[in-house]
Amino acid sequence: MSEDSNPNNLSKIEDLSKEELLELLHIYAKNWLAHDGCWFLGIEEKLGMEDAIYFDREAWKRFTIVEARRLIGFLQLGEDSGIAGLKAALGFRLYATLIEDKIEVLDDKTLRYYVTSCRVQSTRRKKGLPDFPCKSVGIHEYTLFAKTIDKRFSTECISCPPEITDEAHHCVWEFKLEK
Repeated sequence: MSEDSNPNNLSKIEDLSKEELLELLHIYAKNWLAHDGCWFLGIEEKLGMEDAIYFDREAWKRFTIVEARRLIGFLQLGEDSGIAGLKAALGFRLYATLIEDKIEVLDDKTLRYYVTSCRVQSTRRKKGLPDFPCKSVGIHEYTLFAKTIDKRFSTECISCPPEITDEAHHCVWEFKLEK
């Protein structure tokens, strides 16, 4: 790369400022989500929506556990960190910079997670496409993520395409600590 094509003369991530690192994080998250969408669309085009959702669900079953384990280590949550651990981990998920969300702690055993703006659903709506029916994928994703943070969690889908019960949010999930 010539100096002309690299006006900041940056050669490695360590050269970046905090602001540049945050911008790069956002770019990485968008790239990851674009890759996720590309492979999904490739499967959908070749095999149909039902098979694409099957493979999406299988991928999330694996990825969400890896993501949660890495966040447990990064955030130093320890084993079975309860409501506080789940609240912290949700804020650091890979797509956290791409969505608008809200976390509500209802009591010492219950957390409700609202996605107020979902990049996937917003993009589909802008293109005139119906909502992606992500509930069956989300059930595995959120259940396994929460159980990796703390094995005592149960997960309930309150609202998620195709079963929207809360029009103000793209999806709503509730997590309860069981004994």
